[in-house]
Amino acid sequence: MDSYYYAALPGIDHEELVWLEELTKKFDPETRKKFLFLYQARRKDPQTILITCLIGLVGPNGIHRFLLDQILLGILYVITLGFCLIGTIVDAINYRKLTWEYNKQASLEVAAMLSRTWTER
Repeated sequence: MDSYYYAALPGIDHEELVWLEELTKKFDPETRKKFLFLYQARRKDPQTILITCLIGLVGPNGIHRFLLDQILLGILYVITLGFCLIGTIVDAINYRKLTWEYNKQASLEVAAMLSRTWTER
C-alpha cells in the first residue's frame, strides 16, 4: 500500500504522513489496510477541532475538548466559560497541535492492537 492512501486523509500534514508511514512500515499490505480503516475511524480532522473551538467563542465552550476525549477539561471549559475565553482562544491558535497529539495517540493504539493480532498469526 502506497503513502497516497494516507495522503487522502482530510487535513493531514507532512509530519503525520511520515509518522504513519514509519509506524506501519513493518505491516503487510492487508494489515496496513486494516490500520488505515481503524485509524480513519478514530482520527480527528483538524478543521473540525478548529470549528468547534471557534463555536466556543460565541456559544458553548469546550466542545472541542469533548471531541478530543478530554472530558474533565471539557467540563471545566463549560463551567468557566473557556477560562473566560482565554483558554478557548489559545486552543483556537493551537488547534493543530491538539489534534496531532490526539491522532498520534490514536495511531499508537491502533498499531498496538494490530501488531498483537499480527504477531499471533
